Amino acid sequence: LLQGPVVGGWYKILDQLIPGTTKVVAVKKMVLDQGGFAPCFLGCFLAITGAMNGLSVEENWSKVQQDYTDALLTNYCIWPPVQIANFYFVPLKHRLAVVQCVAIVWNCYLSWKANRM
Repeated sequence: LLQGPVVGGWYKILDQLIPGTTKVVAVKKMVLDQGGFAPCFLGCFLAITGAMNGLSVEENWSKVQQDYTDALLTNYCIWPPVQIANFYFVPLKHRLAVVQCVAIVWNCYLSWKANRM
């Protein structure tokens, strides 16, 4: 319910902000995606997961603080090369599908991370 609409909308906005498909454009899109969108989205994901697991506000904040940096660093090991290839080779209408294929593994990691107590 969260990832598909949010990420799909983000890709449309990103394509309007930085039009084109050159290598330089792909790198610019990746930098904006990974420097702005990914950190915010990751924090929201962890907070929403904690809330859905019934954590109190204090417990949830503590859990987000515990997991956020490690998850973000892991994100930066996986997503920048995926996103450069995605923004350079893949048409806008297929980008979300490409990301969802990689996200199967990524979401397993995030779920494990978010549900460890």
